Amino acid sequence: MSPLDVPEHLFTAIDHVGVAVPDLDEAIAFYRDSFGMHVAHEETNEEQGVREAMLAVGDSGSCIQLLAPLSPESTIARFLERSGPGMQQLAYRVTDVEQVSAVLRERGLRLLYDAPRRGTAGSRINFVHPKDTGGILVELVEPAAGH
Repeated sequence: MSPLDVPEHLFTAIDHVGVAVPDLDEAIAFYRDSFGMHVAHEETNEEQGVREAMLAVGDSGSCIQLLAPLSPESTIARFLERSGPGMQQLAYRVTDVEQVSAVLRERGLRLLYDAPRRGTAGSRINFVHPKDTGGILVELVEPAAGH
């Protein structure tokens, strides 16, 4: 990839902040009753091992993503065991997850997947290893067409 192929801005927005929670329904109620947020999208993602809800932050287009484990073996369950409930990831919106992944790899960063995987609402995602980002799990999110 030549420098001319690199987009001016790798990230277009903060897509969401992922928060690991032990009980999704309790967490949704807390964010609704305490902060007035509403569920913009909810789904079960078997591949990622989570039940999740995206809560809209006003009309900004950004969300809080609540992630509850489907099983004790899921990544989120292991995170909860190790760290307890709390911020698990910071997700940036991108227009082309493959292109951004290639740029980051060229810059010496490790990505968790060789190819993007399915994320929330049909998005395409990848993650930058937290050891390369000061301890923060960075998610790259290319929204599905029409989102």
